[in-house]
Parts: sequence; structure tokens; C-alpha cells
Amino acid sequence: MDSLSLLVSVFTDYGYLAVFLVLLACGFGVPIPEDITLVAGGIIAGLGYANVHTMFFVGMAGVLVGDSVMFLLGRYYGAHVLRWRWVARIMTPDRYSAVQDKFSRYGNRVLFVARFLPGLRSPIFLTAGMSHCISYWRFLLLDGLAALISVPIWVYLGYYGAYNHEWLLLWIKRGQTGILVLVALIAVIVGVWYWRHRRCSRPTQAAQD
Repeated sequence: MDSLSLLVSVFTDYGYLAVFLVLLACGFGVPIPEDITLVAGGIIAGLGYANVHTMFFVGMAGVLVGDSVMFLLGRYYGAHVLRWRWVARIMTPDRYSAVQDKFSRYGNRVLFVARFLPGLRSPIFLTAGMSHCISYWRFLLLDGLAALISVPIWVYLGYYGAYNHEWLLLWIKRGQTGILVLVALIAVIVGVWYWRHRRCSRPTQAAQD
């Protein structure tokens, strides 16, 4: 991957700050793959240019700060933010319609899944802030839980595959599919728990009535 090689080269020269800034740009909707950025950070750690555990925390900080900025822009500027040229580029009418549809169907739960939806991530976070339907701390909790799945996978994958590019590229492809499967499994487990919890609470409520 040309983008991966380029990022590794830049990160080797500029270290943690470069990783953080690129992830921040990803959060702003710049078309740089977040997963490849995290893998590149892991690779330079595997090559000895950084500490992998520190890189994990830098990765978490980068994605959460970037996501938070988009959410807070929507929260404080509302619909006016859609008039900004760079925001209009990522929040196209088609994307805005898709985001509204997802919120109407899944509610705030879509914020957890948003991390795994390239192209819709930034518009979803921006729309969540504009809606005023969720507090910032709840947003940060949902986004943070999702980041705790994706960030360590990509960073440590890059770390362990730093000297074996063929193995790494294979597992990057597998990892993208694996993360989606894991998220779907978590969603099913949470859905089953929620359904059972509601079913068990109904007899209690009926008895009280």
C-alpha cells in the first residue's frame, strides 16, 4: 500500500506528534484511512522508533479528540456549520440523508457503530452534536468504547507485522472483516440482553400495578 509506506516514512521522522495530527485530520473528514494510520503507528513502534504502548494511547487520544471536535462543532454552531466550505465537502446531501436515516432507525446506538463506517463517521458525529439529543460525555463513552476495539487491534497488528509485510497486509484485510464481525456479535449480545431485561421487568411491573 502506497499510503501505508508514506505514513510510515512520515511517522518515522516525526513520531507521536505526526500520528496524533494525522488522526486528528481523519476525524475532520480528511480522506486518510484511520485504520492504515494506526497500523503505520504500530509499524514504527515495531521498528524501534516508538513505544507501542505509548502509541496506543496516542492513537486513542488522536481519534477521540478528532471525533470530539466534530461533535462539539455541531453542538455549538448547529446548522450554521453546514455553510462552512470544508464541512459541506464531507456533509454532502446524500450523506446527510443517510445519517438522518440511521439516526431515525437506530437512535444514539449508531454512535458506537459510526467508528466502523468510513465516510459516514464524521457526518454522524457532527449530526449528533447538532441534534442536542445526547450529552457530550455519553457521546465520548460510546465513541471511546468503540475506539477500544479498533485502536489496539490496528496498532498492535502493525507492531507485530513490522518486519513481515506480506503477513501484515493479509491481516489488515482480515482485520477489517474481523472487526465488523466482532461489532455485529457485540450488537447481537447487547440486543439479546436488552430484550431479556425488558421481558423480565414486565411481570414485575404488572404485579405492582
